[in-house]
Amino acid sequence: MPVDEALTIATQIADALEVAHERGIIHRDLKPANVKVKADGTVKVLDFGLAKAVTTEISGVRVADTSTTSAPTPTTQIGTVVGTASYMSPEQARGKLVDRRSDVWAFGVVLYEMLTGKRAFQGDDMSLTLARLLEGEPAWEELPNTTPPRVTNVLQRCLEKDPRQRIHDVADVRLAIEGAFETTESGVVSTDLNSSRPLRAVVVAA
Repeated sequence: MPVDEALTIATQIADALEVAHERGIIHRDLKPANVKVKADGTVKVLDFGLAKAVTTEISGVRVADTSTTSAPTPTTQIGTVVGTASYMSPEQARGKLVDRRSDVWAFGVVLYEMLTGKRAFQGDDMSLTLARLLEGEPAWEELPNTTPPRVTNVLQRCLEKDPRQRIHDVADVRLAIEGAFETTESGVVSTDLNSSRPLRAVVVAA
């Protein structure tokens, strides 16, 4: 996929995840099959069937309830592996509790695939795929030469195996892709990729 087109789609995916995360929802199964691009170019992130959240009924619509907890209550027991092997985070593959950083990982895997036409982690079966995911690295040399350095950097930060070293917030991923943290003639705008901030969402998360 052309780099500009991939980044346009990726930005909207990040927007959709941001909407979900602001409502306490973690997707846990982000992959190309769950991303749809409408004829007008609008991107929708679909299939929250594995999503984890604390929910409540408001006007007949189930939404995340963040009034009594700072993080979603786990709906899956520790040791249970859910998701799609090629796109799940290392902590997810190990059956550990996950948070929004797992979606950041999956976003990085999806963006890598859009840019290279290849999966970041792929084996002949599920066990080999998980082994490569846990121990291997994507073939960074497969990224197109036209990939902006900021995008390569954010991809590498999204795909840190240790979630503590990974970008914590998908909003910061979106800003980094858009160049918000690049150095300008007047100096560095910002370098904190793990900060949290309220941002306007423009994409519908289905």
